[in-house]
Amino acid sequence: MEHIFYAVLWFLVLGGLFGSGLAFLAKKFAVKTDEREERVKALMPGANCGGCGFAGCSSFAEALLRGEATPDGCGSMDTEARDEICDLLGLPRMTVEKKVAHVMCSGGCRAKEKYLYEGIRDCRIAASLAGGNKLCHNGCTGLGNCERACEYHALHVIDGVAQVEKDKCHSCGACVKACPKGLIVMIPEKAVYAVQCSSHEKPKDVMRACEVGCIGCKKCEKVCPNGAVTVTDGVAEIDQTKCTSCGLCAEACPRGCIVKL
Repeated sequence: MEHIFYAVLWFLVLGGLFGSGLAFLAKKFAVKTDEREERVKALMPGANCGGCGFAGCSSFAEALLRGEATPDGCGSMDTEARDEICDLLGLPRMTVEKKVAHVMCSGGCRAKEKYLYEGIRDCRIAASLAGGNKLCHNGCTGLGNCERACEYHALHVIDGVAQVEKDKCHSCGACVKACPKGLIVMIPEKAVYAVQCSSHEKPKDVMRACEVGCIGCKKCEKVCPNGAVTVTDGVAEIDQTKCTSCGLCAEACPRGCIVKL
């Protein structure tokens, strides 16, 4: 019985020593964590869209703490969360103009096809086959890569062309990256009119390929009282910083490719 008692005693003594040693070592070599980390991560939108250029919201939060990114790098973050992160990191609060996605094409079913595509429903694959199935090289293939990339369900392919629901767009830019033809751009949320064409082809080729393609006639440019509309390389462009939303350009466009959003 005495042997059992001493065995248990030694077991308890050794256990205590080892436990104390492990506790000391854990404290000695503990990796120090930033107390702000959990709070910053909690303020992330959680979409993990990659629009910030990082793998996801957690990676972006870690980059913020390391000083490798700034809160305005996330287009999905709301103003309150951005302000709180700036306060936590000791940064001045940032005013960020919200932008929304805009598809620079309205062809879809109104754009003629040069062949019948029956492959995998992937815009990149389709675009790699002679520029896609549309006669217009800049036309939306309508196979939904942007729609699938959007975590907020703000894009939908309707009548063969991608369309954006402004009130659902979180400015993440995931759809911009997903489009193999570069047809999706970010414009100010307050924009009222925008061009829905990206074709730089000659007018006769545009008219042959699409019912609503810009032919670079410059009628929109001539009627704009503020110089907000210019035709460059055969396609109209609107400088949103000069646009007063008068709508004269849309009225003058014979092709209907300047639309009210």
